[in-house]
Amino acid sequence: MAVEKGRYCVTGAGGFLASWVVKLLLSKDSIIHGTLRDPSNDKHAHLKKLDKASENLKLFKADLLDYESLHTAIQGCDGVFHVASPVPYDPVELIEPAVKGTLNVLKACLEAKVKRVVFVSSAASLVMNPKWSQGQVLNETCWSDKEYCRSTKNWYCLSKTEAEYEALEYARINGLDLVTVCPTLIMGPILQSTVNASTLVLIKLLKGVYAFGSMLISMTLDPEGYESLENKLRMIVDVRDVAEAVIMVYEKPEAEGRYICTAHNIKTTDLVEELKSIYPNYSYPKNFVEVEEQPRLSSEKLQRLGLSFRPLKETLTGSVESYKEAGLL
Repeated sequence: MAVEKGRYCVTGAGGFLASWVVKLLLSKDSIIHGTLRDPSNDKHAHLKKLDKASENLKLFKADLLDYESLHTAIQGCDGVFHVASPVPYDPVELIEPAVKGTLNVLKACLEAKVKRVVFVSSAASLVMNPKWSQGQVLNETCWSDKEYCRSTKNWYCLSKTEAEYEALEYARINGLDLVTVCPTLIMGPILQSTVNASTLVLIKLLKGVYAFGSMLISMTLDPEGYESLENKLRMIVDVRDVAEAVIMVYEKPEAEGRYICTAHNIKTTDLVEELKSIYPNYSYPKNFVEVEEQPRLSSEKLQRLGLSFRPLKETLTGSVESYKEAGLL
């Protein structure tokens, strides 16, 4: 199912990843229906500047919890890329849009008789499980434990796990062709001018405020002026590679089920050293706290489908240079 000259809906079109999906689809002469909660907001101005956007990009005002608005945007499309996802930390704000919103999208897809739906989930739907051992390599059969997510109040992981599980069940019961992609920490150049959650991880690292777990928090400075930082494993993937993966699993007839999308496993100390070698003049941390080894993820299934990944250095330079251009650094 080649995407050239087709008509596709991309939900949450103004987001970090979704903007790249729109850009790639436009480059293939496709017509795009992009959904946004507020198309008139200046933060989405970058979409109108993309090549071929003036003739091939149509923006729709839509909300994940408003079925009719999604139905209007999806009607007439060959396929749908469901990328929109809420990221606040209030569990009510997070879980309902993620689960009910995704089911609304799938219901509209079923009614519109689209050929295939690609749903961007997250590695968060795989990693949160007390059964996983240190250093275990996880594949697409692995799921986060929903009760464990609740008991540890990890609402982001819970929302991603519930949304993806419910989506696959809905598709199975209703005969909808659905493929899911589960990326890890997405970095790389931004097209939008605003900061998103995954971009903040790197910006705050460069600026001296650091990410712990799934929350971004500022820690008390020690006498040297540096914070202690958990030396955890970072599983990084380039936004351009994820966008290519999302389109690849739509196009390849043999694509099915879930696909983990991750490229580089790197400890935080090594990530800091890599950044220092390219950009020596930022305030990097000196103190690290060792943590237990975490499970790792394998993209073998996606690579067998034909995807290859950019080098980490290309991702880091692409990230930082785009942040500078956007005035974020």
